[in-house]
Amino acid sequence: MQAWILPKFGSIANLQIAKVPEPVTEKSDVLLEVLYSALNPADRYLAEGAYPARPPLPHILGRDGVGVVRSVGSGVSGWQPGDNALIIRGPVGVERPGTFAQRVAVPASCLAAVPDGWSLQQAGSASLAYLTAWQALTQWGPLGTSVVLITGASGGVGVAGTQLASSIGHHVIGLSRSPEKGRKLTEIGAAFVADPADTQWRKVVLEHLGSRRVDLVIDNIGGAQFPELLDVMAMWGKLSVVGRLAGPVPQFNTASLFFKRLRIGGVAVGTYTPEESLHAWKQIIQTLAVQNHTPLVDSEFAFDQLPQAFDRLAAGPMGKVVLRVTA
Repeated sequence: MQAWILPKFGSIANLQIAKVPEPVTEKSDVLLEVLYSALNPADRYLAEGAYPARPPLPHILGRDGVGVVRSVGSGVSGWQPGDNALIIRGPVGVERPGTFAQRVAVPASCLAAVPDGWSLQQAGSASLAYLTAWQALTQWGPLGTSVVLITGASGGVGVAGTQLASSIGHHVIGLSRSPEKGRKLTEIGAAFVADPADTQWRKVVLEHLGSRRVDLVIDNIGGAQFPELLDVMAMWGKLSVVGRLAGPVPQFNTASLFFKRLRIGGVAVGTYTPEESLHAWKQIIQTLAVQNHTPLVDSEFAFDQLPQAFDRLAAGPMGKVVLRVTA
């Protein structure tokens, strides 16, 4: 079969398309013919060697995907050949070969049905981003109706967080440099969008909120903007750290945490067990249905265009970048 392999760590540029052996399935696995996969920043981090996982090389990246069940292991129940299934976050694409391939072996515990009303492209692109956003929203326990600010709001996790938070009933503020993307964010649930390139963005957000302040920040960006986020936060505010697209956070005065009793916590969906992931996924689908939200697909690329797809991801898409594998 055809697959994109990573022969060595260091760069996405090391990826090459090659003919590889068919996946080896275990008794608890399902063999999935991949129809669509999707790209995530974590794929690039792993390729660069900036991710904790060190799978055997050559490795096949790709964590999201949807496909057709071709065979099931002897220990699998609930799935039959011909079923459509999407992959929930698990070892696929991390410790095991991923979905940038025509076929992939997936633990049956990491599969879910395609939600009603979703296209196959949407189903193949959603699970990692929505599980990440869900953990960022829920890891602190019940928040009540809150003000939620999301950086990098037009990216995969940003869109997912905007849709989920608005469906829960939170007041969502997005940060986006693009007026066009800002308008789209308001269409999918954001109450207000500010431009982080504006040196007065904090003042603009606080004027919008009046007497209120931000209860939860979901930060997908990191970098120099990170300390600025603390300035708009409320007493007892929480900050969920998802990504570091802008690089390391520069030194900041930790006293800024003291008097508001702010808390900072990392987000890592890899800490979910398969059971926890499936439970969260069911809650995600129920929550999105409140406002009839479905995933946003920014663009679709043919299988042999994976490098161009990663270029699009780096350029800042509105939603998810999808790879058409065998569809």
